[in-house]
Parts: sequence; C-alpha cells; structure tokens
Amino acid sequence: MTRGRVVALAALADVVAVLVFVVIGRINHDDGLAITGILSTLWPFLAGTAVGWSVGYVVAHVHTDQIGAPHFRPERVVPDGVITWICTVAIGMVLRDQFGQGIAVSFIVVATIVLGLFLLGWRGLRRPATRLVSARPGR
Repeated sequence: MTRGRVVALAALADVVAVLVFVVIGRINHDDGLAITGILSTLWPFLAGTAVGWSVGYVVAHVHTDQIGAPHFRPERVVPDGVITWICTVAIGMVLRDQFGQGIAVSFIVVATIVLGLFLLGWRGLRRPATRLVSARPGR
C-alpha cells in the first residue's frame, strides 16, 4: 500500500471515529440525527482532529534530521495518535465553549475516554489486523 493511501485511510478512520462518537452522543441524549445537528456537534471535534494532525506533522519533522523521509505516521498510536486524541478533545471542548454549545466536566471525561478509545483503538488494532490478513494462505 502506498504511503499516500495509508495517510488517506488514517484520515478517513479518524473522521469516522469522531463521527461515530458524535452520533452515539446525539442518540444517547435524544438530540436527533438531523444533518445540521450532527454537523453542529461534529465540527469542533474535527477542527481539533485537524489541529492534532498538524501538530503531529510538525513534531515528526522537528524530531528528525533526515530530509524528505516520511516521518509523519498518523497511523501510529504514539506519538501521532496520542497527539491527535489530545488535540481533538482539547480544541473540540474550547470551540464548543466559545460557540455556546456547552461543556460539563462529565462530558469532558466521557469525551476523553470515548475519543481515546476510538482514535487510539483503530491504531492499536491496525497492526494485528494487517498481520492476520497477510498471514492468510494464498498471500
């Protein structure tokens, strides 16, 4: 698989993880699944995810002396996944607060745990799943 495809799939996996978090939350709080409602809840967290990817990219390139090598690996749990997770929660909460969407301590705790599970979970499962697929007969 090409590096570009790995990065694109990692981005898609993060977007899906955040979207699933939002949809579950809206269902649990009887907020409805109207597209406008989902997008209203989704955008602060996706903005945080984008900031996390940007910070991860910068960190990866600051900590290397090799020019042109693919340092940013958003599919890794550490450091890229952790950076993405922290930024998704922190920036998402700040934006929600600034735009009047409300935050509560219990919501911060739940969002931190669930987004951690989702954003780090797919990364943690990626390598074992890849090994299983490549170990199948005929590969």
